[in-house]
Amino acid sequence: MLTRIDHIGIACFDLDKTVEFYRATYGFEVFHSEVNEEQGVREAMLKINNTDDGGASYLQLLEPTREDSAVGKWLAKNGEGVHHIAFGTADVDGDAADIRDKGVRVLYEEPRRGSMGSRITFLHPKDCHGVLTELVTSAAVESPEH
Repeated sequence: MLTRIDHIGIACFDLDKTVEFYRATYGFEVFHSEVNEEQGVREAMLKINNTDDGGASYLQLLEPTREDSAVGKWLAKNGEGVHHIAFGTADVDGDAADIRDKGVRVLYEEPRRGSMGSRITFLHPKDCHGVLTELVTSAAVESPEH
C-alpha cells in the first residue's frame, strides 16, 4: 500500500523567503518549482533524500496565488506551518478506494494532477485524527493506463 513519506506540505506567505530559510538553515535546495493554477498555489519542492522504492522525500513549500484557494484559506485561519502529510503509493486509485472502503472520506472522486506530474488525492482531516493526508503516485511510477 503506502511506501514512504512523499512530502510534508508547509504553507507560507512568502515562498522565496521561506525557501531561503530552508537553504540557509538546513542546506536544502529547490529540486522543482511550479505554479499549480488548479490548486491556486506556487510551490517549491525541496528534496530531502532518496528512498528505497526509487522515490524521494521532500518538503513542499506552498504559497497561495489567490486568497480563495485551499492553502490561502488555511493560511488566513492558521498562519504559516505544517499543512499536510503526503504518503507515496504506486497506486493512488486503488489505495484511495481501499481507504474509502474503510470509512475514510476521500476528497476527490478521481485523483488530480499534483507536483511534478504526479496524481494525488486527499483524505479528510476529521477522519485522520486532524491531519490533512495526501496520497501521491509519482509520475515515474504511474502505470501506463493513467
